[in-house]
Amino acid sequence: MLLQQIVTSIAAAGEAQHEEAAPLWAAPWVFGVSIFGILLVLMFVTWSYSNLGNRHTVTDEHADPHRQHPNKHDHGQGH
Repeated sequence: MLLQQIVTSIAAAGEAQHEEAAPLWAAPWVFGVSIFGILLVLMFVTWSYSNLGNRHTVTDEHADPHRQHPNKHDHGQGH
């Protein structure tokens, strides 16, 4: 069974060598430059958010015991 599948796949691969590749609508380097440009834009968008945490001074969160869903990380300060 396995041998039959191997022979079938080898035969299919041998037949596929005669097929021509699909024509591209642009030169191959255009695809590379386009993808590089898109990734470069996404990198700059990501980089623009890198200092978002530095806009305000750090303050401790107030432990409010009356909140409906208090956080579980107040270490008992709200009780």
